[in-house]
Amino acid sequence: MRRQKRDMTERAFSKGYQAGSTGRNKETCPHENGDIRQQWLTGWREGRTDQWDGYTGVSGIHKMEMH
Repeated sequence: MRRQKRDMTERAFSKGYQAGSTGRNKETCPHENGDIRQQWLTGWREGRTDQWDGYTGVSGIHKMEMH
C-alpha cells in the first residue's frame, strides 16, 4: 500500500525542524512562498530551541516523531 504525500506545509515544517535542530542557518530556507516559507521558519525556530535545550541526538528522537 502506498503512502500518500504529506501536505506541503507539514513537510516544510518537518524539513525546517530538521535544519534547525542540526544548527543550519535560517537563510538556507528553500521556499519563497509565504505560507510554506512561514511553516519552514516555524519548524526551524522550534528545532533551534530544542537544540539549545539539549534535545539533540538520541534525546531528541521522540521530538522528531511528533512532527
